[in-house]
Amino acid sequence: MPHLDVNDTTLYYEDEGTGPALLFLHGWGTSGRTWGAQLPDFTRDHRVVTLDWRGCGRSARPVRGNTTAGVVNDLVALIGALRLDRPVVVGSSVGAAFATELGVRRPELIRGVVSVDGPAYWPSTGMPITELMERLRLDRAGTVAGWVPGWYAPDTSPALIDWTIRQILDSSVYIDEHFAVASTYDPRPILPGLQMPIHYIHGELDTSIPVEVSRTCAALTPGAELTVIPGAGHMPHQERPDAFNAALRAALTRIAAAAAAHAHA
Repeated sequence: MPHLDVNDTTLYYEDEGTGPALLFLHGWGTSGRTWGAQLPDFTRDHRVVTLDWRGCGRSARPVRGNTTAGVVNDLVALIGALRLDRPVVVGSSVGAAFATELGVRRPELIRGVVSVDGPAYWPSTGMPITELMERLRLDRAGTVAGWVPGWYAPDTSPALIDWTIRQILDSSVYIDEHFAVASTYDPRPILPGLQMPIHYIHGELDTSIPVEVSRTCAALTPGAELTVIPGAGHMPHQERPDAFNAALRAALTRIAAAAAAHAHA
């Protein structure tokens, strides 16, 4: 099984296909398995890396480093170790925040960002983060079981929801630190200065991070566009995979064109 030792932890990743590189980042508590409906399509003509970031999935569960900065440092190390040639980073939910921050801090390492239902400015979404963290501490299983169904559109398969809950409960309790960081996170001031292409994809019915978040972020990001996936909630890549894959392909085409134009400017 492919593992990589970086920054005092061990990360699990999968690396398949050849062509322009894509790096997929899952959301809080899940794993690289959430991109299963994308792999058969995109590995045909891309090098696709899916990562279980620290504390999640098949990666190690360290006490430290469970912050945006910690995960971004892991991504920098992973890109170097795997010799990824300026991948487009596709991040879901908090993974979109990681992708965006990587683009801000190390723009020379990546070609562009696709933000999926993120990157939230949590203080403005109304989520009671302190209350959520306390409920997770006192009754993790019950809190996750009550919260996760709301991530998905009403017609979502119960099996998919149950699978998501199991992944989260199998991940580290230390990843809750991301909520503490998120309580003050707001990407809006940095987006006007982003030095790379970014495209936003968002589920129409997302109640966890409303589509207005991506609409606002896209308006602030030079050259950015927003694609809304009809009938999808917070996880459009799982809920409406065909529509999502088509949107991602279109986004990658736009990012490649923008990167080429910048290179010749």
